[in-house]
Amino acid sequence: MKGLVLFQVFGIFLLCGNYVLSKECTNSPTQLSSHTARYELFNSQNETWKKDVFSHYHLIPTDDSAWYNLLPRKFLREEEEFSWSIMYKEMKNPGSFKSAGDFLKEVSLHDVRLDSNSTHGRAQQTNLEYLLMLDVDNLVWSFRKTAGLPTPGKPYGGWEGPDVELRGHIVGHYLSATAQMWASTHNHTLKDKMSTVVSALSACQKKMGTGYLSAFPSEFFDRFEAIKPVWAPYYTIHKILAGLLDQYTFADNAQALEMTRWMVEYFYNRVQNVIKKYSVERHWLSLNEETGGMNDVLYRLFTITGDQKHLLLAHLFDKPCFLGLLAIQADDISGFHANTHIPVVIGSQMRYEVMGDPLYKTIATFFMDIVNSSHSYATGGTSVGEFWSDPKRLASTLETENEESCTTYNMLKVSRHLFRWTKEVAYADYYERALTNGVLGIQRGTEPGVMIYMLPLGRGVSKAVSYHQWGTPFDSFWCCYGTGIESFSKLGDSIYFEEEGSIPSLYIIQYISSTLDWKSGKTVLYLKVDPVVSWDPYLRVTLTSSLKEEPAGQSSTLNLRIPSWTLSEGAKATLNAQNLDLPAPGGFLTVKWSAGDNLTLELPISLRTEPIKDDRPEYASVQAILYGPYVLSGYSRGDWDIKSGSTNSVANWMDPVPAAYNNHLVTFSQESGLSLITLQKKLQPSQMPLVKLSCLSHLTFQEWF
Repeated sequence: MKGLVLFQVFGIFLLCGNYVLSKECTNSPTQLSSHTARYELFNSQNETWKKDVFSHYHLIPTDDSAWYNLLPRKFLREEEEFSWSIMYKEMKNPGSFKSAGDFLKEVSLHDVRLDSNSTHGRAQQTNLEYLLMLDVDNLVWSFRKTAGLPTPGKPYGGWEGPDVELRGHIVGHYLSATAQMWASTHNHTLKDKMSTVVSALSACQKKMGTGYLSAFPSEFFDRFEAIKPVWAPYYTIHKILAGLLDQYTFADNAQALEMTRWMVEYFYNRVQNVIKKYSVERHWLSLNEETGGMNDVLYRLFTITGDQKHLLLAHLFDKPCFLGLLAIQADDISGFHANTHIPVVIGSQMRYEVMGDPLYKTIATFFMDIVNSSHSYATGGTSVGEFWSDPKRLASTLETENEESCTTYNMLKVSRHLFRWTKEVAYADYYERALTNGVLGIQRGTEPGVMIYMLPLGRGVSKAVSYHQWGTPFDSFWCCYGTGIESFSKLGDSIYFEEEGSIPSLYIIQYISSTLDWKSGKTVLYLKVDPVVSWDPYLRVTLTSSLKEEPAGQSSTLNLRIPSWTLSEGAKATLNAQNLDLPAPGGFLTVKWSAGDNLTLELPISLRTEPIKDDRPEYASVQAILYGPYVLSGYSRGDWDIKSGSTNSVANWMDPVPAAYNNHLVTFSQESGLSLITLQKKLQPSQMPLVKLSCLSHLTFQEWF
């Protein structure tokens, strides 16, 4: 397209014997866009390898005109090209921007409580136990070391090791996770621990005296601004800023907000110095490293403070060489490091909500469309070896290193924003699919602190037999540990959304057993969802309520999602034992609700197949089998093909396990190191003898939770 010049730099990524052709929107060589490769390189004793990699570090052209052509804008007519100079003038006068409009309102985590006996409730409890296991002195050890303070305890290992350049990132995640877990549980022991962490970090910040706060020295940013090798320092700073802001937002910790403001002042001055000394284009050049969601957290901060510096700095972290592609609606994300760029899109969504700039709504919508249509697996996850592969060529990517957990965590945020803007069921369906298949399974049963990095999707592979394998509570701390502890702290944040108006209105978009203290509705709602099982092919939901106060005749409106995966035939809904007319799948059932009402919902669940996103005819038979939103896995002795015979109906390929067989199901076991992990009916890991299975003549299945 005229006016857009995109420089692409290609490299070879070598990891575990796999070669991946990748392109750049970064200053680091392609292989270093991967956190895994970066960790391996910095811990390697192979100086020749390091020298060779870093000799190619400065890769992107610095010509001013080239960088101006990379700035994000959508070309309608040449004379309407978006001017950054005009934008910055308007940015300093935000009154010239209009609010994006009315969105569905988030329901506070403080008002939602998960059923402790549900799958989600158990996952939350496992995470709570892990957060309570972590030691404050060990967490902040490197922060104190950097600040020159005494260092009781000992540093954790893995990516939090004192010699690892990314150290400190898990502490930011810990602050976010504990703040959200506090809101979700009101566990006072946890609140005391997270407040102690904030106080310890405050002491470090005051000791350094500049506003800077990190587990590594500020010299890392000297290297960053000089385009010299360093492992994503702004990535870690984003985690710390977001954690402190969450401590203020969810736990009313005013000290955390002041620390955030002081940190941002420090980095505002750093960025300002780069622009004054060189140019804004040089800032973009230094910025093109993984920076997490710096734009996102700064837009969030601006909504709290109204400080124009926070808005300006947020704009300066909108990444032009990636958002520019999306702005002109180019499906050209293959080869990019996925989790470097999804948070930038989330930041652009916040820009739309704060500034009302419709371009950024278009960017986010287009991004979600192309990821879903060309780059997503049946689980809702995306990426292979941390990168996006060629569009609609996913059959060749099924292996052990699929679906980095961080990408699923962030794609859920993208879809959540889009649902709040549009109320489209498709985004809620995606959220359900990705949460169910891509998040709940990253914990190893109810073992606190044992999680995975990637979700293997290849045949004959497993979580334990992969590059990272299962992590450990104190010596892994990968990026996906950070997003993992956050994910399991906020499982209740997307069940309910409110719509403001003269009559209270509530959207129920996820069927997770829980209780809502609905303040505007002046009631407490009880959402009960029966466990999904193979012998009863229905999702069964019951909704009741009790009065909090006399509503003086007040009624409200409930809108319940009818998922796209269900069927109209056999679906049933009743309100106070009276049948209701149901909309087609993919819509909302809207009912007028009064205190004391009783609503039941029965939605058929069927087996179905979905072809992999690959348009090559030879891969048409590669398909996933789903049961409602659940992606099923199969057990095989090495024959990977289902013998479908003359029937095309998946229901004729396999039989559901009847309830009578429930006590006779086999147990799956797998060796992991010196241990033998056993998958029992309730996903409880235990040490048991290996159970060998004989060949089965016909497939059976059951949902195991």
